[in-house]
Amino acid sequence: MDPMNTAIPKKKSGGWGESIRTILYAALIAIGIRTVAFEPFNIPSGSMIPTLLVGDYLFVSKYSYGYSRHSMPFSPNLFQGRIWGALPARGDVAVFKLPRDTSQDYIKRIIGLPGDRIQVIRGVLHVNGEAVRREGIGPFVVEGDGPRVSVRLYRETLPGGRVHQIVEQTDDGPLDNTQEFVVPAGHVFAMGDNRDNSLDSRVLSAVGPIPIDNLVGRAEFIFFSVDGSSAIWEVWNWPFAIRWSRLLTAVR
Repeated sequence: MDPMNTAIPKKKSGGWGESIRTILYAALIAIGIRTVAFEPFNIPSGSMIPTLLVGDYLFVSKYSYGYSRHSMPFSPNLFQGRIWGALPARGDVAVFKLPRDTSQDYIKRIIGLPGDRIQVIRGVLHVNGEAVRREGIGPFVVEGDGPRVSVRLYRETLPGGRVHQIVEQTDDGPLDNTQEFVVPAGHVFAMGDNRDNSLDSRVLSAVGPIPIDNLVGRAEFIFFSVDGSSAIWEVWNWPFAIRWSRLLTAVR
């Protein structure tokens, strides 16, 4: 036999074993990205209207405030505190674990930092005894699972210059006149932009101040958004249910 013409046998495919390894590697990469870089979230309620709408899908940066056990899936109790920790900036929209039930993720705007005094008087936010500037923009219609509600749209300027929009249905609701809250050390104070319809740090029995260790990350941008007008099986209506103008917009 001519050794120059001897065929080299092909390596046999790994079959199921190779497929399983590929899936495991992909899963590990996805978990790694989700843990240290970005995690997707969807918005199920209207507490952050007008900034975030029901049906928005957004990415949250996990590295913005450093890493705690809540940065990992299922929040394993591997260590305490934060690694490379950093305080949020006032005005950041942040995802955090609910203090009384860390299986639940909440998203709100960071209003108060450790040591701040926070109070709402007749619908106007006060930080450290000073009223926050609130300018009327005009009417705004809130749409959701229930009836359409006409509210007022405002532009709010936080200390430090961060500007965002909020909505108010009234200035005399149960959350429009509060006690003065002092933000404890190691905590932040969070509020929804839909000020009359947000379960947030103003409600001590349900949320209260947020431990910094409970922060998951900062909301960065909306990558997808649907208005809920199309059922999942109504493929022909999908393009009309997408809020095209909201795709790839930054969260401010």
